[in-house]
Amino acid sequence: MIRLQASADRRQFIQSLLAAAAASAVITPERLLAGAAPADWTLGVADVEADIAPRALTPIAGRAPADFAGVLYRNGPAKFRRSGSSAGHWFDGDGLIRRFRIADGRASLAARFADTAKRRLETQLDRIVMPGFGTAAGEGANIGNNDDANAANTNVRLLGGELLALWEGGSATRLDPETLATEGIKTFRDDLRHMPFSAHPRIEADGSVWNFGGNGKVTGLWHLGADGRLIDFAVLPLPRASYFHDFTITARHIVIVLQPWLQTRFGFPISKTMAWQPELGTQVMVVAKDDLSRRRIYELPAFSAFHYGDGWEEADGTIRFAGCLEADPTFGQSSASALLQGEYIAPPRAMLKQIVLYPDGKAVLAATGAAGEFPVSDPRRAEQPHRLTAHVTGYDGKGPFPHAIATWDWQSGRSDSFDFGADQLVEEFQYAPGNSAREGDGWLIGSTLNLKVGASELHLFRAGDVAAGPVASWRADVALPIGFHGMFVGA
Repeated sequence: MIRLQASADRRQFIQSLLAAAAASAVITPERLLAGAAPADWTLGVADVEADIAPRALTPIAGRAPADFAGVLYRNGPAKFRRSGSSAGHWFDGDGLIRRFRIADGRASLAARFADTAKRRLETQLDRIVMPGFGTAAGEGANIGNNDDANAANTNVRLLGGELLALWEGGSATRLDPETLATEGIKTFRDDLRHMPFSAHPRIEADGSVWNFGGNGKVTGLWHLGADGRLIDFAVLPLPRASYFHDFTITARHIVIVLQPWLQTRFGFPISKTMAWQPELGTQVMVVAKDDLSRRRIYELPAFSAFHYGDGWEEADGTIRFAGCLEADPTFGQSSASALLQGEYIAPPRAMLKQIVLYPDGKAVLAATGAAGEFPVSDPRRAEQPHRLTAHVTGYDGKGPFPHAIATWDWQSGRSDSFDFGADQLVEEFQYAPGNSAREGDGWLIGSTLNLKVGASELHLFRAGDVAAGPVASWRADVALPIGFHGMFVGA
């Protein structure tokens, strides 16, 4: 990897991020969202008031195989409101890390808030004051660096033996994998303190890690070893200041999709600093891992997206990866803010498609016809062709959250799905490898929120037969709001 040529580059990058935080201090405080009219799905954005002590889950259907064991870690926002004040966006609540443990056919749950500077300050003031993706700064906001606003609420990853809660605008937050207690900010190198380490790191076949940090005309590019140590960090120039939440990799390349949702100024809320300019189309930048100066740009029609699947490269250099593509960024701009008011503004539905980049410079979108979000595949096939992509689906148009889980088979062009019904809100499922090397012999494990009984549930499916329904299901005695991302760690 190309290293930074001067420490001034790093200082300039960090200073630009701090400038955005400082600018937010003069923005009008967010609207108060308390007292919203209730709706069934609003349990998915309700507040959790305290940590959830470890407790057993109640079996409600089937039984897990005796040899299935491991931990499903999940993360997501779970505290949005304090004394009449509210976050201005679903993405800005305090991160609650959940741990589902499965062994000997039994399951348990524990959950704990990340002890961030943001949460400590707002607890002390008993008000939501820190800015974020869709939240303006309130009176009493204290912003000295990126991590003062870090909600640690988007993903959780076990890297080099450390459990890290991730948020796209700041550092990873270190947690104890067993107790979920916060152990502090993760600093990979002193001169990179507070540098953003985004929420969607990509894992190579050998276990090494790539990640980006920060949007704008440049982004930080991280490369870590399988043991979690820093190999290198570089500042990667971009052709335009596009917002991107996720990226992907192949064995030889880094792939960044630059949608035409462009940053026009610094400040908070971040969603208000960006403009949708569909006439510019979407660009895909492909960068060689071994020489960051070697890059090419592909052109596609305009679309917006938050999430992409694992990528691979064919023998002739063709690159393929899945994406959950929307016609425009309505969800990030306004729909996800309205959720906290109990309102549903229907955005364009995310559709599962495959992005294909040919060696001759041609790029195409291969449609599946399937609505979907949170694409997940067998982690053992990182950077290799894979047949199955799991995703959530089953949107009924009456609320923001899906009701079904599915896999898409890229070889047969068929969907295999299970609909939990209108009373269940479905979260991202994770792939858990089975005893054989075949993708379909693995498992899908994930959680739902059962509105009818007011409780969260855990479900285990066979990856190759989703339509058959859960092999095993368990129910908690608490209702946790809908979260974002996580990972399964086999025992």
